[in-house]
Amino acid sequence: MFFNFSRLAFKVANEDKPWVFTEEAHTHRRQEILRKHPEIKKLMGYSPRIAFIVLFEFLAQMIMCWIILTYNPNWVSVVIAAYVIGGTLNHSLGSAIHEIGHNLAFGHRHPLRNRALGMFANLPMVVPMSVSYKIYHSDHHRYLGHDSIDADVPTVPETYLFNNPATKILWLFIHPLLHGIRPFLKSPKPVTILELINIVVQFTFDFIIFYIFGQKAFFYLLLGTFFGLGLHPLAGHFISEHYLFSRGQATHSYYGPLNPILFNVGYHVEHHDFPYVPYHLLPEVKRLAPEFYDHLPYHTSWLKVLWRFIVDPLHGPKSHGVGLKLIADGLDIKK
Repeated sequence: MFFNFSRLAFKVANEDKPWVFTEEAHTHRRQEILRKHPEIKKLMGYSPRIAFIVLFEFLAQMIMCWIILTYNPNWVSVVIAAYVIGGTLNHSLGSAIHEIGHNLAFGHRHPLRNRALGMFANLPMVVPMSVSYKIYHSDHHRYLGHDSIDADVPTVPETYLFNNPATKILWLFIHPLLHGIRPFLKSPKPVTILELINIVVQFTFDFIIFYIFGQKAFFYLLLGTFFGLGLHPLAGHFISEHYLFSRGQATHSYYGPLNPILFNVGYHVEHHDFPYVPYHLLPEVKRLAPEFYDHLPYHTSWLKVLWRFIVDPLHGPKSHGVGLKLIADGLDIKK
């Protein structure tokens, strides 16, 4: 399935045809790679250094709140700082939550430690999401490209509403909202105790920030999340990962200078092949098994990805890959 994804637009246009989910796109690759390179198993594990990076970024955001309280900058300065500094730090914390969601901070034997660290990383982001993200992101790996389950796949209305440069810019701007509500629309699950704890902890922290540091600091953090996960250079990875920039290829990696900021999320083919390899060892996966990676098309600039997404009429929400097999003769499922 890795080279047989179709565009969401093609799936929508042939909704009346029979489709079936055969297997997760990276399953066969994982088996083949491990057959030839069993040493990659040694890379699987966890990395407590994630906790130290999260602590550093949390403190950096608290220092920014103190600076805003102390110097009381105007709102324009707050908004600029939220985009440049807050957006970068909060997006990095979001990537840390992704790692922690795979239990890569403390290992699978300590799930509660990972959930607690995820809630801590969530604090400067204002909106409670770390526990829910862990739950729904598991579906993204199990059912990659399944448009009814994988929350990364845009909804059908998105393919119709956001299909020209102006509306695609709007789509990127409101992407944090769309990405946040999609899981609950597509495949809602019962709310767990940990999710409720996440909500209570987060809103308590939000109140403390607002009470101690004031409204400007609070909105600096909130806008940092909204900007950082929306129309922002770092957010190019949301587009680069599973949109069909190459014919039929389910997942694309990004090899560029921004990877260290986002816990090597750009090594996305490697991550989906081996989701239990911590971020700092993903380049080693590529090095050990070059015949499985070096020939694949990849991205070198998230800005270029965003530009192409906006201006190319073939791209947009409609160009997300769908990993379903069309059971019909004479139709090109890679369109």
